[in-house]
Amino acid sequence: MEKIEKLIKQAEHDLGLNEPYVKGKEINIKNCRHFYTDGNAVDRLFDDRQDFMNAMNRIFVAQHSFNMLILAFTLMDTHLHFVIYGNFDECKRFMLKYIKLTSMHISERHSERKKLNHLSVHHQKIDNDYYLKTVICYVIKNAPVGGLHYNAFDYPWSSGALYFREHNCWTTPSWAEKIKDTAKYNRLSNFNVRGLKSFLKSQQISLPDAIIINGIVFPGEYVEYKLVERIFKSHRSYNYFMCRTRDEDVESKDGAMSNLTMPIYELRECRNILCQELYNTQSIRSLKTEQRIKLAKYIKSKYNSSPKQIARVCGLVYNQIKDMLP
Repeated sequence: MEKIEKLIKQAEHDLGLNEPYVKGKEINIKNCRHFYTDGNAVDRLFDDRQDFMNAMNRIFVAQHSFNMLILAFTLMDTHLHFVIYGNFDECKRFMLKYIKLTSMHISERHSERKKLNHLSVHHQKIDNDYYLKTVICYVIKNAPVGGLHYNAFDYPWSSGALYFREHNCWTTPSWAEKIKDTAKYNRLSNFNVRGLKSFLKSQQISLPDAIIINGIVFPGEYVEYKLVERIFKSHRSYNYFMCRTRDEDVESKDGAMSNLTMPIYELRECRNILCQELYNTQSIRSLKTEQRIKLAKYIKSKYNSSPKQIARVCGLVYNQIKDMLP
């Protein structure tokens, strides 16, 4: 606890929270970065609800080993985003550990060994408060902008639900009221050693106690959402940035947040139908590269989706097929 409090105090200084507010003045910040993976590099990171739940708990497990603070994150089926404060080496090591643990999970649950061995983690340095607010909102809005049927604050696999939530209203999330009375919630401390390992899908059990909500560790246990609220200073500022932030405001690389012509989950369903018609299987995992390319061309001709989107759902590398899908 003392270690975290010391880190938060340092973050307050580095993020300019101790400086007097002057309207229109840009505040320089230090030690903050946006980390993300390429959405075209793998066909999928997380297959179903259970994968996402395990992935959320994995953040709690991984971050405990490093001296850093998570400000915002979102997990998508093909890629992920984190906004992290801390020493670059610590943040990088957290990201690499998280990817490694995710790869191990995929191997164990889906029998795909070393799937993420060559998955690159990109990062952007965030050097002023305006860009920090922009990036945080960009990350939170990733799911609805990608075509998923969620509002930014309703997407369950992100930190979006944590910020600026009102209490004692009918719109208040149930967790916002109940975490005041921790006795109403199950906690990690209620598990025995075997149960804890099974719940967290981890052998690492020397972890702080935490509240469990709907089968996952409450994300407020590992996201510094109160610090983020101080960065924005007000609901009005937060809503302003949520409304004005666009894809092009963040210099994303490798199409991690492409403009999709069709929600990817719908295109994936169409892919499965075509895959069944062409190869008598609904899974692309057994398909050879030339079969996947043929499938990609069928999808392009039938649905006219973007090449980046087609590469994702067919498990192909965009740069290798972009010229085949004009």
